[in-house]
Amino acid sequence: MKILVTGAGGFIGKNLTAQLSLISGIEILRHGRKSTHDDLLSALREADWVCHLAGVNRPEDGSEFHRVNTDFTRTLCDLLQASGRSVPIIFASSVHVEKNNAYGLSKLEAEGILLDYSQQVGTPVYIFRLPHVIGKWCLPNYNSVIATFCHNIARDIPIRVDDPSYQLNLVYIDDLVSSFYAIMVGDDDDLGSLREVTPSYPITVGELADQIQAFKDSRTSLVSEPVGAGLTRALNATYLSYLPVEAFTTPLVQHADERGVFVEMLKTLDSGQFSFFTAHPGVTRGGHYHHSKSEKFLVIRGNAQFRFQHILTNEQHEIFTSGDEPMIVETIPGWAHDITNVGDNELIVMLWANEIFDRDRPDTYAFQL
Repeated sequence: MKILVTGAGGFIGKNLTAQLSLISGIEILRHGRKSTHDDLLSALREADWVCHLAGVNRPEDGSEFHRVNTDFTRTLCDLLQASGRSVPIIFASSVHVEKNNAYGLSKLEAEGILLDYSQQVGTPVYIFRLPHVIGKWCLPNYNSVIATFCHNIARDIPIRVDDPSYQLNLVYIDDLVSSFYAIMVGDDDDLGSLREVTPSYPITVGELADQIQAFKDSRTSLVSEPVGAGLTRALNATYLSYLPVEAFTTPLVQHADERGVFVEMLKTLDSGQFSFFTAHPGVTRGGHYHHSKSEKFLVIRGNAQFRFQHILTNEQHEIFTSGDEPMIVETIPGWAHDITNVGDNELIVMLWANEIFDRDRPDTYAFQL
């Protein structure tokens, strides 16, 4: 399947072509600012689909709205009709068609041209009236408040929030690409021309600014936001894509003593924290118990002996494990435990605890095994 992507060098175009290029059997025909009329004509002779993304929304000259958004769409449809080919088109329109401004009117007129083309040649067109699209590679300090906030906050540049209560509706670039692809491969059951990207996420400008600032702050506190799903996941991926290269690392505090080192790596608000520690040969760490806290240990390198003793019955148990045979060892509430490096080399252990360590309520009590 050959897919012509107009506006291939733009924010949506870059993401779309990057993901489509990973799919076997798809050939991408790119059309951008430097492409010629002959390039367009040649691509239309081959294309099985057209993803029409080309457009302007903040031109220096207002006439550009009509020339690019409307006239280029008309040229595209005229060339397809002249070729005698019935090629379906996916069009990136805008929610601004519902507003009385030059940009919205130019997009609305382009929609009408596409619908006329659809009726005349008997092939479908799919129109997405897009709200704010978030994701990597959007140009900051241009027309996206999200891209600007991410770029500036990542660099400690002040941001401007005129109305914190102003409501935005966001869709994520990966969901948009998935919607386009579902149509092209026939996995979309909606037969209408006007489409929406799902899910969409309502958020105020103030909430948006706070969330992006929280991503930055988490790199100091090590307390991660809940970034595994939904809008927070999408915003986190977007924010990270704007980090300057010098911010690709986060220095950590290393606590060292005669036993080895201990380093906290990551904390979460509701699922505990991750750390690692080392122990020199013959060194024993631990020697305590918990009433509620639980932990999981994974020996990364070296050989370890875990000892357990029930604090009431004095029942004892021991486990030997090594980095050569990965195994999770759990601590159990009410059982004292320690870990000894029984090898000849440094012991390295990954540790997860179900809660962030609280110095005021550590739930950790010394016990001699």
